[in-house]
Amino acid sequence: MIPDPDKNARVRGVTSIAAMRDAIRDASRKLPPLTAIPRFRTLDRAAFRAQAERGLPFIITGLVGRWPLCAFTPGQLRERFGNVPVRARVGDYIGTAFAPDRAMQDMAMRDYLDLIADWRDGLPPYVGNLEINALNAMCHWPGYFGKMGPPRFWLGPAGTVTPLHCDYDDNIFAQIWGTKRIFLVPPHHDEFLYVREANPVLFGSPFDPERPDFDAYPLARHAAPVECIVEPGDMLYVPAGWYHQVRALTFALSVNRWARAMPFALKDDSSLRRPSP
Repeated sequence: MIPDPDKNARVRGVTSIAAMRDAIRDASRKLPPLTAIPRFRTLDRAAFRAQAERGLPFIITGLVGRWPLCAFTPGQLRERFGNVPVRARVGDYIGTAFAPDRAMQDMAMRDYLDLIADWRDGLPPYVGNLEINALNAMCHWPGYFGKMGPPRFWLGPAGTVTPLHCDYDDNIFAQIWGTKRIFLVPPHHDEFLYVREANPVLFGSPFDPERPDFDAYPLARHAAPVECIVEPGDMLYVPAGWYHQVRALTFALSVNRWARAMPFALKDDSSLRRPSP
């Protein structure tokens, strides 16, 4: 099949992905400095969009905790969904995070839970960014986005990490079990992060805000990461283009969805909007 170079732009309703990336960075330069991630009680669609259009991340509480999946325990997950196939990231999946391929291992959910139960040494295997259709019905997503990609699940013990990167799509990230530490960095600080393109809507950085190495990455001194902790029942909104790094502090299950539309922060930029066919 011949690749469709225009597909990403068409799906998001924009004239060009490159132009969208530039517009996100330009809009980010006008944002006020962020020192803490604000938290809001359950937001309806209109309130969510009004807040999201500011272009800053925030946390919503009082919503995710009502989902049926939150009432499950790891033991119940193993018992009910033990035969569900999963794919785990293994080996140095941090160092190869943005490579064209990385080491993966296919197994049943039961076998994965058994594998990590006694994990003691090194980077633990991580079920990350995986569609698990059997769990979808137990997650009741709000209608914040008009069009969304499929739910993606993230399951693993303390120590699993998704290194610093950005997605050029608005993102809602729901914490089901456990606690995660997340660092967020504004889009225009990519000039300090030594970023590389993995694909047109995904850029990665080798800089680790948890263990900053300013000798190797001196420009990173000018970046302004903001740390937050997401707890069970939290939903974090990550605007398109914001760099983020995620570490599980405990055994954790999360699920996210990306919008497939013009980012909220660019709603007033009519020059980017793709004409209707």
